Amino acid sequence: MLRKLRNAVVTLFVAATITFFLVQVMPGDPIYTIALELAAERGIPIEEAYTVAAAMFGGVDPDLPMYRRYAQYIISLLQGDLGWSYLYRISVNKVILEALPWTLLVVSISTVISFSLGSIIGLTTAWKRKSLLNPLALSYASLADALPPYIAAIVILTIFAVRLRWFPLGGAFNTRLDVGWNLPFILSCLYHAALPVIAFSVSAVGAWILIVRGSATNVLGEDYIYAATARGLKGRRIFLSYVGRNAILPPITLLAITFAVMLGGAVFIENIFRYPGIGFFFAEAVMRRDHGMMQGLFLLTTFGIIVANLIVDLIYPILDPRVRE
Repeated sequence: MLRKLRNAVVTLFVAATITFFLVQVMPGDPIYTIALELAAERGIPIEEAYTVAAAMFGGVDPDLPMYRRYAQYIISLLQGDLGWSYLYRISVNKVILEALPWTLLVVSISTVISFSLGSIIGLTTAWKRKSLLNPLALSYASLADALPPYIAAIVILTIFAVRLRWFPLGGAFNTRLDVGWNLPFILSCLYHAALPVIAFSVSAVGAWILIVRGSATNVLGEDYIYAATARGLKGRRIFLSYVGRNAILPPITLLAITFAVMLGGAVFIENIFRYPGIGFFFAEAVMRRDHGMMQGLFLLTTFGIIVANLIVDLIYPILDPRVRE
């Protein structure tokens, strides 16, 4: 466990370093972009606007040598400070605290739905390979797995929100409701999250069908399956106790990783649905060259993937004692 924790910390440090230098070498001067906006809004000279814009970088002087900016960046990270957003004039930590719950809501529901449906269909098609469900499920899975999620999001938004008007075009809840743990607000949150959840799930279900079916097909060729059949065990028991339990273990290792990857993939879907999650703010940061926001959200996504891998490494030996050292 200590070795895995150490590797996770080292990986996070390397990711933070790469993120910093990638953002720093991006073309364009974000301070000059802010200065142009301030000069137009306030009617002040560009030189004065540039001075005001430079002060919006949360105490980090962009004219410092890169190695000193890097040192300030690492020190801030060690103190739990992910940076400063000039776009919203607040700490990146505050943006994450406001946006992360909405992304977690959508990604969590999508992960549970897609994994559950994909596992059930994948196991069933592997067990009943001669049924009509098999070619239909494989055709859907192949198409959905190859379909980019943002394409599905655009189609779903056009049909259900623009044409049929069954769902709202954006937002996380009805702003006329009282925010809190009350039934109308909760239902409104689920209603606004429905289309992003569907967009995430459409392609994810296809991927899980292929993964679980492949795992189940390998299990069906094991000797203990033939032994169970020779002993005269019922097909239902073989399917649930032997095939299902063993075939589902390898996909579980991908479950946490898939959850973390969805956090990064939320950029396109949340921006399409104007859903105020991490992905929406990340897209805004890229378009407006908000370097502080980009660094913070890059690191958050990386941290999520590292933690997901660590969780899988720690719990998988509990789920499958055969891999214990």
